[in-house]
Amino acid sequence: MSIARITEMTATSTTSFDDAVRQGVARASKTLRNVKGAWVQDYKVVCDDKGEIAEYRVNLKVTFVMEDDN
Repeated sequence: MSIARITEMTATSTTSFDDAVRQGVARASKTLRNVKGAWVQDYKVVCDDKGEIAEYRVNLKVTFVMEDDN
């Protein structure tokens, strides 16, 4: 039997939402073992003082399978 856990994180990119998701999953995979997937809970942009998009943000829920204690 396997048990999965979900952790939430925010990832950012100056390029795109897609890039933010890719960076978030890549970063999660450095810390968490057995990452199996992620879903985007929320999208957000941050604008600069000229009203231009300066940053793309995604709130992710990352699923990973926990290792057996044995």
